[in-house]
Amino acid sequence: MFSFDTDWQSATPFDLLHSIDDTGGIFFDDYNDFWVPPLDRTALLQVSKSNPYHGPIIFSRRNMAAEQITLSPLLKRHELEAFIFNYCLFGDAALLKIRNRLNQVIALECLSSVWLRVKKDGNYKYLQRDGNHKDYAKNDVIFMKQYDPYQQVYGVPDYIGGLQSAMLNTDATLFRRKYYKNGAHCGFIFYTSDPSLDSKKEDELKQAMQGSKGVGNFRSLFVNIPNGNKDSIKIIPVGDIATKDDFSTIKSVTAQDMLSAHRFPAGLAGIIPSGAANLGDPLKADETYKKNESIPLARKVIELINTDSDVKPNQYLNLVA
Repeated sequence: MFSFDTDWQSATPFDLLHSIDDTGGIFFDDYNDFWVPPLDRTALLQVSKSNPYHGPIIFSRRNMAAEQITLSPLLKRHELEAFIFNYCLFGDAALLKIRNRLNQVIALECLSSVWLRVKKDGNYKYLQRDGNHKDYAKNDVIFMKQYDPYQQVYGVPDYIGGLQSAMLNTDATLFRRKYYKNGAHCGFIFYTSDPSLDSKKEDELKQAMQGSKGVGNFRSLFVNIPNGNKDSIKIIPVGDIATKDDFSTIKSVTAQDMLSAHRFPAGLAGIIPSGAANLGDPLKADETYKKNESIPLARKVIELINTDSDVKPNQYLNLVA
């Protein structure tokens, strides 16, 4: 399996998917008795928290879809939002049926997709930190997943093609933070071959340069070399990579990639247009996105719950008029 703790920052979408074997199936864990998800759920969650566009777009997609659904006595607003959030982030989501003494379903509670596993017999296992995992019958769980041609056990998120851009965007930011934090932007080679520079003056220059390292410690140096010439001292920069790493371009391109991966309008994502660019009418973008993305997702949720045999007509969800 992909190890998030050590590999996520250098991972590609292929790395996240590498637990799928060559035959297109998924790995079955005989010891724990469940199918291992094709994507590391913890890695997906962490990437969403570290990218400034990817995570917020997931929340926006959740909010916009949830607002298209009228609630029923079965489902509270926060449970519905959690269900849609799981689906958008992980590609599948589950609701647990809460029953009364008459075996009637009186509520639906969202199960975190990070810990939910599917067993070979179609039932479910919900992982617990203490190792005392919970088992749920498939009749007690409403499970929604996006279609994946490799396997039909779990879902796969629709933004998977943009994961590499999400991680590149984060890597670029982390690199810049570390770059400035460790003072590497002050780096240079201080070169002198003038015999008039005595050892005492050399020590003073070394101490002055060492004291200039670190955030906020830019300092100017005054050097006086009697009988020196214009080439007595040369400064050779080695730490300034501002013209090489193309930070702004990386951030801009990867942000656009995330919008494309989620099919999310730039005008609704807080993108600031560059130059004379025009993002268009945000109200029209919102209406188009609602028609093409939010309402179809809301309908899928409604149909899934309303067609469950344990859900009664007076408990149905409906689309907002």
